[in-house]
Amino acid sequence: MRSRLGQTLRVWILTFSLSITFAFISQIALGHIGIIPGLIVLAVIVITGIAFDIVGVAATKANERPFHAMATKKVPGSRKAIQIVRNADRVANFCNDVVGDICGTLSGAIGAGIVFRLLTIYRHLDEDISAILMTALVAALTVSGKAFGKGFAMDEATGIVVFIGRQLEWLERVTGLRFFENDLKASRRRKFKNNERRNNRSGGGNNDSNGNRIRRGRDE
Repeated sequence: MRSRLGQTLRVWILTFSLSITFAFISQIALGHIGIIPGLIVLAVIVITGIAFDIVGVAATKANERPFHAMATKKVPGSRKAIQIVRNADRVANFCNDVVGDICGTLSGAIGAGIVFRLLTIYRHLDEDISAILMTALVAALTVSGKAFGKGFAMDEATGIVVFIGRQLEWLERVTGLRFFENDLKASRRRKFKNNERRNNRSGGGNNDSNGNRIRRGRDE
């Protein structure tokens, strides 16, 4: 229960921070650019939501086994792809729910801003019709794009996850950040504890820090 509350709090803080950042940037941009650049910003946000939705679906669809075969051949991104699949629920939550909802909210707000600028320039336009058309346009682009993206993600899940794995490895090299590092440490601790319990039941033996059993020599 406590871990769920902590995870919910982290998601809330992350969503709140990203929403403020993206909204601030988009509002500044709309205040200094025209209608056509505003439409481009709107398209970028819609495409971002669709792209993250594709990643979330691919992470839940992909099978871990092909990535192990790639990892033995040292294919770039394969080891990180394994971590993505093992954390598919968290990846999908971030991509589909957090980023997806933020992009949906921002696209609606930016669409309203574009309508407002249109009405200030072309005063003969009807406000209600303009708002309805903009809402319908944003919704149609988002829904149709995600429908296409889900099918693409289901068919190309392995390639998509490997590609994202490569990007995460590049980010780790450039920024020094470590994605899923806590999960690796937790997995090693679980392996160590399981081997320790197994050795205790079988009559002794020690483990090293990676959970591998240390054999004693005959002279001990």
